[in-house]
Amino acid sequence: MDAIDRRLLTVLETDGRASFAQIAEAAGLSKTPCWNRVQALEEKGVIMGYRAEIDRASVGLPLLAFIDVAIDLGRHEAFEAAVAEVGAVLECHTTAGPFDYVLRVAVRDVGALDDLLRAQLSRLPGVKNFATRICLKTVFQARPLMANAGS
Repeated sequence: MDAIDRRLLTVLETDGRASFAQIAEAAGLSKTPCWNRVQALEEKGVIMGYRAEIDRASVGLPLLAFIDVAIDLGRHEAFEAAVAEVGAVLECHTTAGPFDYVLRVAVRDVGALDDLLRAQLSRLPGVKNFATRICLKTVFQARPLMANAGS
């Protein structure tokens, strides 16, 4: 990846709806070479997709929580397959330390969070225990990667 690819990624990360003319201008290219480079970055998996950021509260899911989950040894594969099917789970990451996973979930309220914990997450394969933290305020999220990616 060279400096031009990095400029392309910076523009796309800031505005995924930018036109190829805008992207090309920022990268110092004409439209066709710009399009070819973006296609190559997509094919390599550097660009994983494009999406709209949606305000959780606007769609009835204002409560954000982080759930640390400890799993029985040998049950990780089954847990990962099962947790991927739980719609309220936005992200699932393996971690080092006393817990094996951290989940980021969005729900409508504390009652829905309680239902999620008791009726769904506690019953997933291998779950030993979990600890939940409710987010009171998001200071920032989805910080651009390219600003910190170096050259």
